[in-house]
Amino acid sequence: MFADAGSRPRNCSGMEEATGAPGSFAVYRPIGGRASGRDGGRVVNRPPSPLTMPSSRHTIGRREFITLLGGAATAWPLAARAQQPAMPVIGFLHAQSPDAYTEPLRGFRQGLRETGYVEGETVAIEYRWAESRMDRLPALAAELVHRKVDVIAATGGHPSAIAAKAATTTIPIVFIAGDDPVRLGFVTSLARPDGNLTGVNFFAEELAAKRLELLRELVPGATRVAVLVNPTSPDSGSTVRTIEAAARTLGLKIQVHNASSSREINEAFATFVRERPDALVAGTGPPFTGRRAQLVQLAAFHRIPTIYAARQNVEIGGLMSYGASLPDAYRQVGVYVGRILKGAKPADLPVVQSSKFELVINAETARMLGLALPPTLLSTADEVIE
Repeated sequence: MFADAGSRPRNCSGMEEATGAPGSFAVYRPIGGRASGRDGGRVVNRPPSPLTMPSSRHTIGRREFITLLGGAATAWPLAARAQQPAMPVIGFLHAQSPDAYTEPLRGFRQGLRETGYVEGETVAIEYRWAESRMDRLPALAAELVHRKVDVIAATGGHPSAIAAKAATTTIPIVFIAGDDPVRLGFVTSLARPDGNLTGVNFFAEELAAKRLELLRELVPGATRVAVLVNPTSPDSGSTVRTIEAAARTLGLKIQVHNASSSREINEAFATFVRERPDALVAGTGPPFTGRRAQLVQLAAFHRIPTIYAARQNVEIGGLMSYGASLPDAYRQVGVYVGRILKGAKPADLPVVQSSKFELVINAETARMLGLALPPTLLSTADEVIE
């Protein structure tokens, strides 16, 4: 407001103490004045003193002052937030569905925590699940690239990594693969990946031979063993050769059946009615992990002792599994993702070979099949489900 001429200016009480400035703001107008006799009679302009300033000035009322302070208080946290660095974003691409991956996901988040990242606090994660539909993976990978994520965790089998690799050559990718990453074209070497991909490898071929040995120990009278193989896997041929070599050593006859869909799995079990194999080695990869319920139910219906690669099958009634510990493998993926977020390059991170394996046995299923669990097998099992 403006004060009338000659009236006393009204200042905002306490403003000088709070701000260090006068309680009102005056418009400065030069005032003419006489100098002393030494001035020679010249008229000089001097800045006004607080005592001689005109009384007509603009003052800020209490309400206006509080509004100014409130605006400053609101602007400060907004400005502070604007200066904070953006939270990094991880793209999590998976070929399967989340229902059977609770423990592996816990392992992944544990690996992130080991490198200083907590989901929702210091890092964000964009999840993309293909729900066992491999044809969806390219579009899901493209979504993550469009989202401009900082790194992609391509999990659930090598198809996820293939889709991610095709979608970007610049965003770092950390994969999980049961097949040979060099043979798949993901890296040039395990020690020096030399590109934007690195990850974890499972030793699929070696584990297939070990599963056959364990199955023979559980079913010592077996002579004919059926093997389900995913023909779309780049390592399917070498896996079959490895199993055949192990079968000759054990004196077993192998029956290989190709299957990569629900229909082909049903057809394979239909042939078991005629061929009557003594046991079954289930294959690995998305066609089988995504259809674990179908495999377990068919094996129970036909009363065929079956060994699987993943413990998830045993948890829903399968007989036995032997393979890499998925929670530990996913933990390592989380560690590598965290290291990349901190500045490491995939080319400098060697492909990790899984070193933790687990044997899981379902004792109830064994009893239903009339199988006695050997003490040596029980002593080596990591877990026995009763």
